[in-house]
Amino acid sequence: MRRYLVTRLLLAIPTIFAITIIVFLAMRVLPGDPLVVMFGFEGFGRLSDEDRARINEQLGLSDPMYVQYADWIGDVFTLKLGESFFKAEPLMGKIVRHGPLTFEIAIFSIILAWLVGVPVGALSALMRNTKVDYAARILTILFLAIPPFWIGLLLVLVLLLLFEWKAPIQVVNFWDNPRENLEIVWGPVLVLGLAQAAYITRLARSSFLEVMYEDYIRTARAKGLKEGIVMIRHTLPNAILPVVTLSGVLFAFALGGSVVIESVFGVRGLGSVLITGIHDRDHIVIQNLVLMYGLIVVAINLFLDLAYAWLDPRIRYGS
Repeated sequence: MRRYLVTRLLLAIPTIFAITIIVFLAMRVLPGDPLVVMFGFEGFGRLSDEDRARINEQLGLSDPMYVQYADWIGDVFTLKLGESFFKAEPLMGKIVRHGPLTFEIAIFSIILAWLVGVPVGALSALMRNTKVDYAARILTILFLAIPPFWIGLLLVLVLLLLFEWKAPIQVVNFWDNPRENLEIVWGPVLVLGLAQAAYITRLARSSFLEVMYEDYIRTARAKGLKEGIVMIRHTLPNAILPVVTLSGVLFAFALGGSVVIESVFGVRGLGSVLITGIHDRDHIVIQNLVLMYGLIVVAINLFLDLAYAWLDPRIRYGS
């Protein structure tokens, strides 16, 4: 296991390097000039060539690309992520202030997806081709077909019309005020959680159906074990493995999908910071946030590989 872990860590290095190259080059080839965003077209036109050169030098945009890349990577390694071009606010402060909301939404949505998806999928498999199974499959397809942001818009509309709901205007972390925090995140968690539960339900049903007819399950039933014990002790541990893999992918999607969902509900998480950075063409904000998302995905994949080995003793990564 230790050898496998070291190998996976070494393989992650070129992946991370490729992510940094793609993000860095993408920001340089996009059309537009940060100075135009900063000063507007009229203000940019009034700037002299000397002023433009001086501002570009202050922002580090006049250096060669390899120098800009090296400076950026050096800042990443030292956790000095720089400041926003337009607000002179350290990016690390933004991440510390807004990041907990985004990660909280992603984690709670995965928990909700498991609480809904796994039981519904198992029940649908146990009651195959019954009314319960048909109802579960119809709802699953429905939530797979409808985009989460559209469901979020409908929910916001209902809240506005029936309860005069107002979007949150401040960032409140769970450890500061749990009640206000949950009032902020429950909407995005509900929308993302139900959307992800549809994927988990569909996969869990297929996985349970496959495992339920294995020979060792028939043997367990032949020994006289109750159906509940057979499901919990023998079927569940093996049927849940594909769901674990899917959950890691869904968690990464939840972090990315929260960018849109946060905008729908007015939640000021990292999604709002990233959208503002894209609108302002703020290289520092976009580069570091996208890189952070990429590192999280790599870490999730590594965690899933290790979780597989722990859940299924038949897997021998060292061989």
